[in-house]
Amino acid sequence: MNNSLPFSADTRMADVVHRDYRLIPLLGRFGIEFGFGNKSVEEVCQMYSVDCSFFLEIVNSYHNPDYFPQKQLQRFNPEIIIDYLRNTHAYYLNSKVPEIQTYIDEMEGNVPSIQQKNITHLNSFFREYTEELVEHLSKEDHSVFPYVLALQDALDSLEVPDELYGTILEKPIQVYEKNHDNLEIKLGDLKNLIIKHLPPISNNDCRKLLIELFRLESDLENHSRIEEKVLIPKVTLIEREVLQLHGTC
Repeated sequence: MNNSLPFSADTRMADVVHRDYRLIPLLGRFGIEFGFGNKSVEEVCQMYSVDCSFFLEIVNSYHNPDYFPQKQLQRFNPEIIIDYLRNTHAYYLNSKVPEIQTYIDEMEGNVPSIQQKNITHLNSFFREYTEELVEHLSKEDHSVFPYVLALQDALDSLEVPDELYGTILEKPIQVYEKNHDNLEIKLGDLKNLIIKHLPPISNNDCRKLLIELFRLESDLENHSRIEEKVLIPKVTLIEREVLQLHGTC
């Protein structure tokens, strides 16, 4: 861990939250609850059986977009990385997206009839985006992540099932990388729809909605770079090791 980074094992967990409120959702993804008093990051991580080094790399990179410890993160076991990514998916689907949908529904229910068509169009656009997001995350949860864990299990057990060997040859992680949808593009289109093209509806409601869309976009960008710059390169190396192991079995 770089000593110049703002958060270290000795930092009080409360100070992490005070310094950057955007890190609050990250605590939930690690299963950490409030009420930790003046305990340090290391002490709180021990309480919740969280890998402190991994936690610090995540919060420091989230806090500072210019800091991204790609090589350090690649050293962690895939199970730790995937557990964090899955919890992030749950946050999007169970918390953030429903929150934004509620804002839009409230706007649709409160606008004058002359503006109803515009807000209905906005609502339809976001619901389409949500469907694409759900499909994308479901593919990761039910196909990509189990594949990665099966690769690690093969390395640990020194046994490579024929089915797994066939999957590596036919659908390696690079196939997933090529099809890795950039959901931020459509989210950007949604923001531009509001900022540039949507006639005035309610300034307060639009501001609130835009703020949440920008927050979701920023979170997705952090999430995507962990997948693209950490998980995929790491899995590529594991695939090579498993193929070599299969050749010796």
